[in-house]
Amino acid sequence: ILDKQFVQLEKLEEEDNPNFVEEVITLFFRDSTKIITTIEQLLEGTTIDSVKLDKLLHQIKGSSASIGANKVRNAINQTRELYRARDMQGASNALQRLKMEHDHLRARLEPYFQLLRQVGPVETAVRPK
Repeated sequence: ILDKQFVQLEKLEEEDNPNFVEEVITLFFRDSTKIITTIEQLLEGTTIDSVKLDKLLHQIKGSSASIGANKVRNAINQTRELYRARDMQGASNALQRLKMEHDHLRARLEPYFQLLRQVGPVETAVRPK
């Protein structure tokens, strides 16, 4: 579901901002949910604004890559390729897969962050000099 980019993101978390990763992921889901809805509306329309659609697909691909959401990014690539090939049915099907991967990622991360909140910040041991 996630690649090494997520681990890199976790390494950025510091004592003064222990919820950094959760905040980034929350923003990702807030923004990506809106983008996916807009993409779906564009694909359902009779005429499609290709420039807007490509921009949205590019935007969500970048944000997915930045958090390491591999399967989401793969579904975005498939949607984009099928749309560019003018396979509208295929693009719609790929968009459904994108939504499924997006929902699956959310379902997997929510319990993870819930557990982290219960555990609280982890203190690191300091070696004596």
